[in-house]
Amino acid sequence: MQSLTRFFHTCVFALLWCLAVAPSFSRAADNTAIPAIAAASDLRFALDDISQKFTNETGLKVKISYGSSGNFATQIQNGAPYELFLSADEKYIQQLHRAGIALDAGVLYAQGQLAIVVPKTGRLSVDPELKGLAEALAAGKITRFAIANPDHAPYGEKAKEALQFVQLWDAIQPKLILGENVSQAGQFAISGSTQGGIIALSLAMSPTFAKHSDYAIVPAKMHSPLFQRMALMAKAGETAQHFYDYLRADSARRVLADYGFSLPEQP
Repeated sequence: MQSLTRFFHTCVFALLWCLAVAPSFSRAADNTAIPAIAAASDLRFALDDISQKFTNETGLKVKISYGSSGNFATQIQNGAPYELFLSADEKYIQQLHRAGIALDAGVLYAQGQLAIVVPKTGRLSVDPELKGLAEALAAGKITRFAIANPDHAPYGEKAKEALQFVQLWDAIQPKLILGENVSQAGQFAISGSTQGGIIALSLAMSPTFAKHSDYAIVPAKMHSPLFQRMALMAKAGETAQHFYDYLRADSARRVLADYGFSLPEQP
């Protein structure tokens, strides 16, 4: 009987202890939840810098995945649990908003630019008007040239437009190596396995790329604008909201400018 009494007291104590600490466990879980962020791959270096500053200043963390905007839009439509999406083309945010998946139409956070890049060990000269590329192509010196896949990567779409603008698309198309996203295209372009590529200026300006390549900015007149828009998804939590607000602050915008992005006026 005495042992049963002790067992009963032990069970009651354990139950009361669990009830007492359960709220604190719940709060801790909420506070440490790390939201998944989808970001266009042209943001890889800039957003890594910004997210580190965000964590240092707030103690909050985010988990960022980089890839092509078109692929992310499809994944989100199919239920991928991203809480914030930074697209390289605003049309994907607009699609998600119309579908009721994005919280609202979001905001423009940057306008992207293209750059032609070549390995430092290569012989292709770089210039804004792509004349060096045209000459090398005519001389049969271009066997492999990298861009992102135009079908789902905005920077690939704009690279195609630029090549069409200078009437090189038909000639260069058989030589193209397509990256799944612009970051992968950039890796191909400076690897030495290609003669170069057309990628995001933000990647070409990064220290990682600058060590291995030379670049020239492709004029905006050669392609339609790269309006980059971001939006919270309907189920976004507090940390994602804080990060979204942080991205609109002056400190984050300065980092984007440092990586060659043009900045829209704040609404």
